[in-house]
Amino acid sequence: MSVYSQVAATARPFLGPATDKFLERQCKYLKISPEDLKKEHLTELAWLSKNAASAIMDPTQADKLAKMIESA
Repeated sequence: MSVYSQVAATARPFLGPATDKFLERQCKYLKISPEDLKKEHLTELAWLSKNAASAIMDPTQADKLAKMIESA
C-alpha cells in the first residue's frame, strides 16, 4: 500500500468524500504529486492539513487528523 493510500485511509473518517481532493491540494503545497508522497513528507503534510482542516472542522478534530496523518 502506498503512503498516499495509507494517509487517505486515515483521513477518510474525518474528511469523507472530500479526502482525495483535500490531500491532493495539500500535496500541491508540498510541490509533490500524491503518488510521490513519502514518509518523510508526513510531518509537513500533517501541519498543512491541520491548518487547512481547522477552517472546516472543530480544531480538536483537526489536531487529531494531523496526529493520525503524521503517524500513518
